Amino acid sequence: MALVFAGATSALADAPKRVVSINLCTDELALLLADPGQVISVSKLSADPSYDMVVPDGVGINGGQAEEVHSLSPDLVLAGAFSGGPTVSMLKRLGHPVEVFYPASSLDEIRANIRQMGKLLAQEEKAETVVASFDADLAALQDGGPRPRAALWFANGYAPGPATLAGQILDAAGYDNIAVEAGISGTGFLSLEQLVVLDPDVIVTGRPYPGASRAEEVMRHPIVAALNGKKTAPATDRDWVCGTPRILRAIKALRDERLDLEGRG
Repeated sequence: MALVFAGATSALADAPKRVVSINLCTDELALLLADPGQVISVSKLSADPSYDMVVPDGVGINGGQAEEVHSLSPDLVLAGAFSGGPTVSMLKRLGHPVEVFYPASSLDEIRANIRQMGKLLAQEEKAETVVASFDADLAALQDGGPRPRAALWFANGYAPGPATLAGQILDAAGYDNIAVEAGISGTGFLSLEQLVVLDPDVIVTGRPYPGASRAEEVMRHPIVAALNGKKTAPATDRDWVCGTPRILRAIKALRDERLDLEGRG
């Protein structure tokens, strides 16, 4: 018992106490696992009401600039792989420990990122509890009902296949991805003509950005409007942005729509 206590005390002593996150998704994971006061600052996106994040009192907001982060004297900086490159490089040159997280592209990678964050924050036990809860909630959403054919279809005809996180969200919600019928496994594109020929039961698309966008013009085509008129599904939104347990909300929304479609059918 003395050895166990000594090990726990050592882990607590080694735990970072001034954690700064400069990425929305690492914000979410860190706040999910950290002890109160362990995270001292998160990115400004977490304070954006459109993302519906709860930032605890006492946690500051940063703009992701190296000078700003340096002034906080962090003992751990959390960053995303595809943003803040110059900031990350400068912080490393200044001697700050920086851990970079890659976006989860599968449910397994969500579990891996939770465990990685747990290890960094010396919160391994809490991380395992979160993974177990995630798996239990995911299993509870499975019902074995009929599987409608669905299209994930976004700007420029972007159509994620089953080997993507969006594709796995669709699968977990009880839909078959028509991208498979077009030979798409990972990332790919479906033309408007392919979409019409494949004739999915449901189209899942993104919310349009304010203003005009040439990339989104195809989504406003009258044919798409006609298809969507009878084949609606919840649009992808903030619950799809980060590979965290929050995707369970996206899965539930899609599953509930499927069950509603079955009832209407």
